[in-house]
Amino acid sequence: MWALTALFLLVQSSGQAATLEKPILSLHPPWTTIFKGERVTLRCDGYHPVLLELRPINTLWYLGHLLLPSHKKSIEVQTPGIYRCQTRGAPVSDPIHLSVSNDWLILQVPYAAVFEGEPLVMRCRGWYDKVVYKLHYYHEDQAVRYFHSSTNYTVLQARVSDSGRYQCSGTMRIPVESAPMFSSKVAVTVQELFQTPVLRVMRPQEIRGAAHRGVVLRCETRLHPQKRNTPLQFAFYKYSRAVRRFDWGSEYTVPEPEVEELEAYWCEAATATRSVRKRSPWLQLPGPGSPLEQASTTAPAPQAAAFAPGNKPFSFRKPPVSRSVQSVTSVPNATLAGLQFPGGSAPTVESPACAPPTLLEQSAGALKPKVDLLLQEMQLLKGLLSRVVLELKEPQVLPEFKGTPKTPTSHFALSRGTPETTPVESITDT
Repeated sequence: MWALTALFLLVQSSGQAATLEKPILSLHPPWTTIFKGERVTLRCDGYHPVLLELRPINTLWYLGHLLLPSHKKSIEVQTPGIYRCQTRGAPVSDPIHLSVSNDWLILQVPYAAVFEGEPLVMRCRGWYDKVVYKLHYYHEDQAVRYFHSSTNYTVLQARVSDSGRYQCSGTMRIPVESAPMFSSKVAVTVQELFQTPVLRVMRPQEIRGAAHRGVVLRCETRLHPQKRNTPLQFAFYKYSRAVRRFDWGSEYTVPEPEVEELEAYWCEAATATRSVRKRSPWLQLPGPGSPLEQASTTAPAPQAAAFAPGNKPFSFRKPPVSRSVQSVTSVPNATLAGLQFPGGSAPTVESPACAPPTLLEQSAGALKPKVDLLLQEMQLLKGLLSRVVLELKEPQVLPEFKGTPKTPTSHFALSRGTPETTPVESITDT
């Protein structure tokens, strides 16, 4: 007997070698709302190490902060409130909120959490199971489904967007058909099964097994604690092209020749039945010789690659450095009276005084005289064209002014070397 006691103390002193998980509280039937006078059954299922089972194990029941007198594994209740249970040495279970209604119509929803990809079932129930006619279900005050008579509303594969407040309405024959009745609104939450995956470049010390020639990518996500045993599959994509279809591996090795192409990748995580699928943001690989920390995760629209011309993936290669001189965007206007040239040189962009001249700035300085000369010639040509237009218009105007004093016309001779103008007067006889 003493040896058994010592063994039990040894297990306790080891810091609870087998840590107890919190028990699972279930409700039968599985609806959180019942009519007044009805009873439901609560069951507490816990996990216990073998050594602790040598002593009697009691179950503790709580209604709010009140300790109930029962120590059985299951109890029947009809009082509204928040129920919890606890087994010896284990944490307290998750709560169940039981509601009791005295209305003619109630909307019953599952007591347990509903996860993405699972069916979501709701039942609009009449007083003591009376048939409900002209039945409508509402989600956030918007009608989502209509039935002629009592029928459950089922969302086959729930999504997080299905969360919200639900309500139902209908009529009952008591004994004749009543006016439309509405149930109270009930909040429904669809839990996220797993987080949105993130594609990450693995460090060399994180890679197990033989050395890989290339870059190893890992598609990382996290399951909900209650669904941590759910198996997930992963797929990898290079732009819109799949480089590896769905399988159980969360890692993909980019071939060494493709590492230097600075391509962008993304991954997708899904359940085995594909009921839930989520994809990561895009990851652009670092260039050769760059540290892995520089791999950037971006989120461009994934549809962009799918609609690329010719169905060819886009490239994230660095564009070549442009060595062209900055173009001149403004040219002084020429008038009919003459051409006006800028007195000074064309404005240029000054570099910071503290910075040494770059190769681009040196090239711009060497080409500046040629640019100025080309600009002057373009302005000269523009003035000559304006003069031609004026000469073409004068024959139509001169006949109207016969007999009037002749007006001297000024012509301007342009010197190619200087921007100054030299007036030359001439009189045209008719």
